[in-house]
Amino acid sequence: MNRRLTPAELVGTGLAVVAAVVTAVLPLLLDTPQLTIYTELLLSAVVTAGVSLLLGYAGQISLGHGAFYAVGAYTAALMAIHGQPTLLGLACAPVVAGLIGLLVGVPLLRLRGHYLAFATLAFQLILLAVIGQEEWLGGDIGLSGIPALGIGSQEISGYRGYAWAAWLALLLVMLLTRNVVRSRPGRGLRALATSEMAAASSGVPVGRYKLAVFGLSAAFAGLAGGIFAFFMAYLAPGSFGVLLSIQFVVMAVVGGLGTVWGPLVGASSITLLVQWLNDVGSQPGMPAHAPQVFSYAVYALLLVLAVLFLPRGLVPAGADALRLLTRRFARQRPDAEAREEPVPVPQGPRT
Repeated sequence: MNRRLTPAELVGTGLAVVAAVVTAVLPLLLDTPQLTIYTELLLSAVVTAGVSLLLGYAGQISLGHGAFYAVGAYTAALMAIHGQPTLLGLACAPVVAGLIGLLVGVPLLRLRGHYLAFATLAFQLILLAVIGQEEWLGGDIGLSGIPALGIGSQEISGYRGYAWAAWLALLLVMLLTRNVVRSRPGRGLRALATSEMAAASSGVPVGRYKLAVFGLSAAFAGLAGGIFAFFMAYLAPGSFGVLLSIQFVVMAVVGGLGTVWGPLVGASSITLLVQWLNDVGSQPGMPAHAPQVFSYAVYALLLVLAVLFLPRGLVPAGADALRLLTRRFARQRPDAEAREEPVPVPQGPRT
């Protein structure tokens, strides 16, 4: 027997459908600079979805997901440069990133808290140093001449095509996240996020689940990196700095950890705000380093504000407000109907 949706769930489903349609149609209305921001926003949301899943359910913080983003990008780019089909390179990007995530996760997930955060950060720094030294990876100069993404002879020639490719990737990641959360392992992950000891005593394979989520989140980052490589047609170690990984964590926290829509909301909020601050910092009379200083300040300020006033993030706070409004509406509606249509008094038998 199917469960009936509550009014709040019906409204939430309607809003989700509207958001999906609007984001799919939006590339038709944007110009080239706006399409660039839109594509990078969606790719950030794809990576943030994995970070949100890792933080919200496995309780593991990673400051090195920019490394898996780079692994996916370089995998797709190297395969395409060496004559492999671009679509095959894109398909291999999340696979390679996920496998490396599993290999790295075996020793690193023995750590907890800030020890794990610093270990993942160290992994990213080591990876970027290796990329900068190896000529077959382009070195500090970078990889150029990356072919356009396509199927056979049909290639994506404009920014709008990559915007829709990023939209499809985000849709796929959100559906996977939703299915994982609602599955039996998802219930185990929720128990794991509450208490590892209690989850283990209930029969949840804590270590295996943590490693699986770490690998899945790395695969999400690899998928976004593959699209990023074809979109930019040029890769260099400077494209995957430490600030990028911190940005993904801030997006996950601001949007709402462990939620399906949190990554998109968080990525949209942070990306648009940072873009506005960059425009302000680039105004005449501002110091040359003003945009970078503004970026660091925004990440720090938003983390503090989110922890103090919205510890669960924007999406859970919005969901709570929506449920409150629907409950008030549901309580008021029967009273109004009762005042408008009085209940008839039953008549006795005629004599």
